[in-house]
Amino acid sequence: MPRGDKSKYTDKQERKADHSAQGYEHRGVTEKEAERRAWATVNKDDGGGKKPGGSARGKSTGHPAAHEGGAASASGSAADRSASARKAAATRQRNADHHAH
Repeated sequence: MPRGDKSKYTDKQERKADHSAQGYEHRGVTEKEAERRAWATVNKDDGGGKKPGGSARGKSTGHPAAHEGGAASASGSAADRSASARKAAATRQRNADHHAH
């Protein structure tokens, strides 16, 4: 399989890459770089292309990158989680104000 061949990726992986690329482009990344980063994310999450040989129903893809705990994960102190919650609330409020205009 030549480098860059996407034939071994599932439809779900392709949708995931498209969605990630759109997010990167929305943040001002060039189209080519956004696509490169999106496929890197899919590879990181799922370990590359996986056209299943049998029934893939019920099998988890894992999505490790989507579930990495941040600084305020459950292992942090109550004060850390509280500070993170206040910061998140402020961010949501700021975003709501920004999108209202």
